[in-house]
Amino acid sequence: MKIGIIGAGNIGGNLTRRLTALGHDVSVANSRGPETLAALVEETGATAVTASEAARGAEIVVVTVPLKNVPDLPAGFLDGAAEGFAVIDTGNYYPRERDGRIAAIEDEGLTESRWTELRIGHPVIKAFNGTYAQDILDRPRPAGDPERLALPVAGDDAAAKEKVRLLIDELGFDSVDAGGIDDSWRQQPDTPVYGLREGVDAVTKALGAASPERPEGFRG
Repeated sequence: MKIGIIGAGNIGGNLTRRLTALGHDVSVANSRGPETLAALVEETGATAVTASEAARGAEIVVVTVPLKNVPDLPAGFLDGAAEGFAVIDTGNYYPRERDGRIAAIEDEGLTESRWTELRIGHPVIKAFNGTYAQDILDRPRPAGDPERLALPVAGDDAAAKEKVRLLIDELGFDSVDAGGIDDSWRQQPDTPVYGLREGVDAVTKALGAASPERPEGFRG
């Protein structure tokens, strides 16, 4: 499968490592330019591209950049993606540490992934936002393994969600349907499921225990 990854930080870099190891054709971009990705390219065999090129021909596009940088993604960066492509959003809203206050999230009640959808003009599937990056490399397990971790996955497009869940399964993790994008507050920072290293039953229970009240520490 052809996969485009925009953002080569901890999550983007480790997804590049695992997905290339699984035989996928990965194009990866960052904000500093393809030449700065030489070490990752040499390690993985991925193709370094600009953010404008990352989605070309891709069946899945991973957007893993700081939330404050989403509006700076190039206009039309999803043009040229494969028909029926899915976008994975790994983003989180950290108003005090990084992103500044975003009124649409805090005053209008948009989830961060709904806000991202509106900025990029395409539905997203929220996944990997509460995953420890190192677990992507260290914690894959075969299906049925009692130590297999489960990841929550939220999104409105059923076909895109299924495509993402199949990819997560291939990476060595179970997944739990966390509802639509307007329900994705259940997996935002400081919820019971955020950073939870457990299986399907515990993740399902944690999603149900979440509160829509945004914690004080995560308000601008």
